[in-house]
Amino acid sequence: MEELYIDSVAHRYGSNQIINNVYIKCEVGEVVGLLGRNGSGKSTLLKIIFGSINPQYKHLKVNDNLVNKGYQTGQISYLPQGNFIPAKMRLKTLLKLFTNKYQTELLQIDLIRENLDVPLRDLSGGQARLVESLLILYGDSEYVLLDEPFSQLAPLISEELKDHIQNLMPVKGFIITDHQYQQIIDISTRVVLLHNGGNYNIKTIDDLRIHGYLPADR
Repeated sequence: MEELYIDSVAHRYGSNQIINNVYIKCEVGEVVGLLGRNGSGKSTLLKIIFGSINPQYKHLKVNDNLVNKGYQTGQISYLPQGNFIPAKMRLKTLLKLFTNKYQTELLQIDLIRENLDVPLRDLSGGQARLVESLLILYGDSEYVLLDEPFSQLAPLISEELKDHIQNLMPVKGFIITDHQYQQIIDISTRVVLLHNGGNYNIKTIDDLRIHGYLPADR
């Protein structure tokens, strides 16, 4: 089965148990939205899946294969919250580093095609962030973890990013977290809430109110 699966995740910072017995899965063709208040462990969970944080415990499988660190498989990519690509690098160099299988599709995007000789620092902040996101989306990995991809983007660029995610859904699975919860609800096929160390499947906006993520009057 084409599925990313992590179970029994436990992690603490000092005496603070951030995540306790968390479970999440993502199949190719899904966008799993991950919501939670500040400090609930959303970014921590993504980093555990990717392999940049070693938790107290986890059980991680990718396509039925037991995995220690997700990035070692080449099947999982991760967009962190902050900019991560050196600003002096030119887009044509980045394409060679990040993409192979979907490079032709990436070159059809105006922002990429028209700026191949441009260093990242010469783009606007929103454009640079979109470029980073597109390089992760159109990389060769089967599963994509996106940590607050909409936070630095204007509304129009956010819609463009969602279009690219939907275009790639037939061949990839996504786990996305963002404080802009409506963006997550709009793009996701399933929504999971991290709360009090555990996880809850969210079916409706009312479920977010029941678990205290949204106030009762919203």
